[in-house]
Amino acid sequence: MSIVIHHNPDCGTSRNVLAIIEASGEMPVVIEYLKIGWTRPQLLALFAAAGLTPRSALRTTKSPAEELGLLDPSVDDDTILAAMLKHPVLVNRPIVCSSKGVQLCRPSETVLNLLDRLPPGAMSKEDGTPLIDAEGNRVG
Repeated sequence: MSIVIHHNPDCGTSRNVLAIIEASGEMPVVIEYLKIGWTRPQLLALFAAAGLTPRSALRTTKSPAEELGLLDPSVDDDTILAAMLKHPVLVNRPIVCSSKGVQLCRPSETVLNLLDRLPPGAMSKEDGTPLIDAEGNRVG
């Protein structure tokens, strides 16, 4: 099974995750969900596989969640899911699928759990935070 990343190229975390996957030697399938949107069955399947609910997958910053009234605890999951279909940016990212499972990879080092092999050698995030040391061991 190839790795699939639901990716937003404008998101630093998403870029870090994609770079980690590629550095591990994988050529992931990249789905730019902001361009193509989501389907209800797709989101329900991703959330079920990742152990998420629409509320736990809701992007609350840099999204219209507050303006749409979705932060109110009384808003149900079906309402949040319907809003996610209309406004794809409401889904937190990146969501990565591999043979080892499906996860919302925030923070970006979470993706290391989904890889068959770690990237060789030292690797850091865009901001310089180390992820892997020169011997290929996870940092932190």
